[in-house]
Amino acid sequence: MQTQMAPPASVPNAFDTISYAIGESAIGDVLAARSQIGVCAILIGSDADALERDLGHCFPDKILVEDEAALRDDLATIARFIQMPGVGLDLPLDMRHGTPFQQQVWDVLRSIPCGATIRYTALARRLGQPNGARAVATACAANAIALGIPCHRVVRADGSLAGYRWGVERKRALLDKEATI
Repeated sequence: MQTQMAPPASVPNAFDTISYAIGESAIGDVLAARSQIGVCAILIGSDADALERDLGHCFPDKILVEDEAALRDDLATIARFIQMPGVGLDLPLDMRHGTPFQQQVWDVLRSIPCGATIRYTALARRLGQPNGARAVATACAANAIALGIPCHRVVRADGSLAGYRWGVERKRALLDKEATI
């Protein structure tokens, strides 16, 4: 009789690990997280513990490691962008953590210039889904890379501000700042 051995326990590799750090900005605390590919999360809030929990919900199957030294430059770049959006936010992004449709929405959002906005319905039409405004809003809500994927630039059909994962007041502050460039 032959006995089978259990497969060896999986050893975490670098692709299982996400490094993160929390800093401060003009619109609140900012958590930046990075995979081996690039920035996979920029979360904004008022409570560091809540940001860490949100990160855990975004990446439940990953090992999260706080690493201030590794994310120092990213946090500085993000804070500078919030203060001076005209400088741009040139960070490599890891957008693999979305559905194919979400990734399509996020790609279009990245093409919206700083200081401009787009309506949910117009974005849906651009994706070939004229009745897809609600799906676009859902994709925006699923975005974990605030500012890098600028879902704050999406507005209602009448131009008013609608829900924003990190609060409508933050959305207003970001758009007001961008309007001055």
